[in-house]
Amino acid sequence: MIGLKNIRKQRHLNQQKVAMDLNISREALSYYENGKREPSLALLVEMSKYFNVSINYLITGEEFQKR
Repeated sequence: MIGLKNIRKQRHLNQQKVAMDLNISREALSYYENGKREPSLALLVEMSKYFNVSINYLITGEEFQKR
């Protein structure tokens, strides 16, 4: 989840703040950022809304490109 870590750092948010806002543990967020775990689809949607970015961005670090 390349984009998750990038967007969090771009917005100058620490893991604890984001984890508390998303109602997950800081450890879980760290695992998601480092690819040790995958969040549920429901959590991906919540993260997407929280950061106002696409789910694709959270996963790949790039916005979806129309062809």
